Amino acid sequence: MVEPRLSVRSAKARDLAHRLARRENRSIADVVERALESYEVRQAGREPASTFCSRIASFEIDLEAAIRGPRQVDAEL
Repeated sequence: MVEPRLSVRSAKARDLAHRLARRENRSIADVVERALESYEVRQAGREPASTFCSRIASFEIDLEAAIRGPRQVDAEL
């Protein structure tokens, strides 16, 4: 199956992506994805999914127990 392609009409952006990919020994797609994720975090203040997953992986919580555990009903409802 053919992967989706991103067309960049800026020669400067293309050259920069190629240069960074060679320097970091990564694919151009990986360089562009990482740059866009970084931009999104800075602009929207959102945490990338990979960072979130690695952060919560360190939590020691038993989700099954939390789901089945005792619950309190809010009297105002």
